[in-house]
Amino acid sequence: MKENKKIGFTIGKFAPLHKGHQFLIETALKEMDKMIVIVYDTDLIDIPTEKRAEWIKELYPNVEIKYGFNPPKQYGLDDESVKIQMEYLTKIIGDERPTHFYSSEKYGASVAKYMNLVDRRVDNEREIVPIRATIVRENLDENKKWIEPKVYDDCKKIN
Repeated sequence: MKENKKIGFTIGKFAPLHKGHQFLIETALKEMDKMIVIVYDTDLIDIPTEKRAEWIKELYPNVEIKYGFNPPKQYGLDDESVKIQMEYLTKIIGDERPTHFYSSEKYGASVAKYMNLVDRRVDNEREIVPIRATIVRENLDENKKWIEPKVYDDCKKIN
């Protein structure tokens, strides 16, 4: 009997991509047969979505990239916000049949429940890689150790 293929996915702005994101992706790659990363459009950083996706693809060529252009503006864990976000995500995922949702955020439970997936949290408390993109954006130079040199260089070009 053939075992079902384990397909994981995650979402993020990757603004910028940092070691925490990388830890999550690397964990998924070890555990899954296939990994999909959805890169969301954002105005939090002046680096195009395609460039942020390129960072991931260069580091992890086996990852499948999908783009989340023009995501819904309504966020939250309330039923209406979750429904809006999940309808959007379902369109992006298309015919893929993921089995696991990877995240380090509370919303992971909502995504997994709505899509009937395994909720796979990775370093939820940020104990292994204690960084967030908001912290990196606040002071790029001070937090340089948390991002790849190419990512740092690209971010410095816009500052």
